[in-house]
Amino acid sequence: MDCQIRKWNMADKACLSAMLNNKKILDNLRDGLPYPYTLADAEAFIAAMLAADQNKIFPFAIAIHDRAVGSICGFRRNNIYAHSAEIGYYIDESYWGQGLATSAIRQICQFIFQTTDIIRIFAETFANNSASCRALEKAGFQWEGTLHSAACKNGKLLDIKIYAALHPSRLKF
Repeated sequence: MDCQIRKWNMADKACLSAMLNNKKILDNLRDGLPYPYTLADAEAFIAAMLAADQNKIFPFAIAIHDRAVGSICGFRRNNIYAHSAEIGYYIDESYWGQGLATSAIRQICQFIFQTTDIIRIFAETFANNSASCRALEKAGFQWEGTLHSAACKNGKLLDIKIYAALHPSRLKF
């Protein structure tokens, strides 16, 4: 199934709220999101993403036929890491296993590499999230290593895998 990434809009708030009220999705994200995730939470998030510094944050809805079915965002690092960005993403559970994450990862990387001076995009995923690891690999990311017992999620210590993609033509200044 094909998808596109696009800017968020307020009409997405119901879809966003429904997605983030799924514990299976939250179990694979960093802590900090409210649960339950209300329409007001979704509206605040969308407003923040629309107002974000476009040189530092690259937020997109993952959409099918213009309906939001996921989220993907890039975050520019700072200081000596200013030419790196981290991405994070999730897909509505009803669309898992259909290649949407891989497609969205490829699209955001193309956008970031073509419109910024970023040369390295990386992602951290829980090592036990094999679907996320596979999506990154299929999108051309290379596994760089594992941080053992690096995260505590739901009272359990988890390993984190780090993946990265480099802009092939910008490896020198």
